[in-house]
Amino acid sequence: MGIVAGLDSSSESTRIVVCDADTGAVIRHGYAPHPVEKGPDVDPQAWLMSLGEAAGGGLLEGVQAIGVSAQPHGLVPLDVEGNLVRPALVGNDRRAQSAAADLIDSLGGRTAWAQAVGAVPQATHAVTKMRWLARTEPAHAARIAEIMQPHDWLAWQLLGRPARRTTDRGGASATGFWSAATESYRPDLVELALGHQVRLPEVLSPSGTAGFTPEGLLISAGTGETMAAAFGLGVGVGDAVVSLGASGSVFSIHHEALADPTGTITSFADSTGRHLPVVHTSNAVRVLRGAAEMLGTDLEGLSELALQSSPGAYGMVLLPYLEGERTPHLPHTAGSLHGMRRESMKPEHMARAAIEGMLCGLADALDVLRGRGVAVRRVFLLGAAAELGAVQAVAPGLLGVPVVVPQPAEYAALGAARQAAWAWGVAHGTLAPAPGAEPRPGGQAAWVDPPQWPAAASQVFEPGEELPVGQAVRQQYTTVRDEIHPGAFHWEG
Repeated sequence: MGIVAGLDSSSESTRIVVCDADTGAVIRHGYAPHPVEKGPDVDPQAWLMSLGEAAGGGLLEGVQAIGVSAQPHGLVPLDVEGNLVRPALVGNDRRAQSAAADLIDSLGGRTAWAQAVGAVPQATHAVTKMRWLARTEPAHAARIAEIMQPHDWLAWQLLGRPARRTTDRGGASATGFWSAATESYRPDLVELALGHQVRLPEVLSPSGTAGFTPEGLLISAGTGETMAAAFGLGVGVGDAVVSLGASGSVFSIHHEALADPTGTITSFADSTGRHLPVVHTSNAVRVLRGAAEMLGTDLEGLSELALQSSPGAYGMVLLPYLEGERTPHLPHTAGSLHGMRRESMKPEHMARAAIEGMLCGLADALDVLRGRGVAVRRVFLLGAAAELGAVQAVAPGLLGVPVVVPQPAEYAALGAARQAAWAWGVAHGTLAPAPGAEPRPGGQAAWVDPPQWPAAASQVFEPGEELPVGQAVRQQYTTVRDEIHPGAFHWEG
């Protein structure tokens, strides 16, 4: 077919992979950091500068299509002429936390939001950032005529700022004013947040084309970073992904949107036409870092210590709610250590309790999805902490399924490149529906499958004979959790 590229503009850098469109083999790659900026206000021109640097040296020579992935939780506010009203707002902007609570009350509570758009407003959502602007910068808010997300804006810039503005299902579902269940915008929520209507991008199909550059380069729909990474990994139905950052997230691919009246599940769309329900935890690797500092070591040292202990950490259970917790909803609680005895007060048992506590907290999040009918046959474990020997040893037994640890790679950029190959193939007729494929509802053309690129290279860790032991440790944790926080954890749908 040819050569395609995937561009991932994260919160810190731009990474580009150039791939063979048929096989997914990486031919070239580029990297450039973003200019250092402090705080949640960012000049989007910095993304373009970083992109230009990453693509230098003829990196994109011969490329026929580009997919764009970018941080999903961003708001690029534009005026009637398409110019920036103010710097973009990105990430988990803590300034907007009160605006989130304000929005929740304005619509009638968490359940009302979950039913409307599959998500309860958080500081990360574009809709919440809009409410914050309306309350704190009313002059700027009044000038906003259209809203974009980072990947929308970058694709639009690459295309030369055409009249058409586009986004994709995945990105739209992260705004807080587009419903993955109905696949439609909620303009009333835009007005609720900002005080007036704005222009919103056209939502493209997963294999859609945003446009062509003056040089004839196809730009695909693009998507958010999480959705692109899932596509790059080759995650499918029956797979769950546990992402180990300072906080944690658990998501899976599902055939339908999940309306969760508690708001524990955020119902995103993925980049393939399916759905991507996500459950967040406030605590993941920060638990390990805190324990390592307390024991005077680093993460590798903590892992080595934990492997010297035994399953169950000599009866000690760490409830890992160091920063409060989202799952279960305990925003004002703290972490706690239980079951301490004289013989258990050793560094190796403390290290083991920290790793088991972190993973049990993530297993709780996984159970939220299982409780709503999501099939989980294996778990992909992502993040630097997934490389720790103790995490790899403990996770399969606690999570109850095989654990896949992919080799480090630019999965978001790879997902964007795969999307570009998909769009290019559909646009040029080299990818077609499978023989006998039925038309989609409404008489739409039959579905065209994406190019089949090889699965990510990875290690697989099976629960094996350790499964009963791991489940006993999990039960020990659950008993303590329910004694200390009775009624806090209700995941049954």
